Amino acid sequence: MSAFADRLREEGARRYHDKHPFNVRMHEGALQKEDLQRWVRNRFYYQSRIPIKDALILSKSEDPAFRRMWIHRITDHDGEKEGEGGIEQWLRLAEGVGLNRAEVASLEGVLPGVRFACDAYVELVRSRSLVEAVASSLTETFAPDIMQARIAAWEKHYPWVTEECLAYFRSRVTRARRDGTEAIAWVCAHATTQEMQDKCVDALITKTQVLWSMLDAIDGLR
Repeated sequence: MSAFADRLREEGARRYHDKHPFNVRMHEGALQKEDLQRWVRNRFYYQSRIPIKDALILSKSEDPAFRRMWIHRITDHDGEKEGEGGIEQWLRLAEGVGLNRAEVASLEGVLPGVRFACDAYVELVRSRSLVEAVASSLTETFAPDIMQARIAAWEKHYPWVTEECLAYFRSRVTRARRDGTEAIAWVCAHATTQEMQDKCVDALITKTQVLWSMLDAIDGLR
């Protein structure tokens, strides 16, 4: 299965949204405050869909071992109690870039293109098989590198955003690495036919297109 794992990594890395012009400008320090605000506001819609798609993935499995492995992804974002988790950290980031927390949390003002892309991802997870749904999540394999680059870029180019507001990015470096390692091993163990492997690659490519389309919509307001 190592050749299949290599194929997944290669296809995902080639299409990952770290290469999108908006992300490139972000990391070069070329964005204005309103650009960062627009990204944070709209990206929150994606963040809000993550525990929903993970709950859908859990509902597809009758294997307690898989569910035990996967369920922490929901608490990572929702927290184990009020005031914890990745969604809370993102709302603190929103406050840190000068947005109104309640307005961001309301999801009002989310661009139609962003909403369409994120909803399409949830529908992909809902409609595909468990193995394909897990494969679609493998973009997290590439998240640690982009998060580390983002932290360095924001500290260098956007020092008006306080250190505390970057907590989400920092937390995802280790968690995404763990999640990606778990998920790719599981997919490789369960995609045992060429047909299923092709479907998994397709699901991953579709997910990279979701991330790219979100940035297209956000960047379209320039």
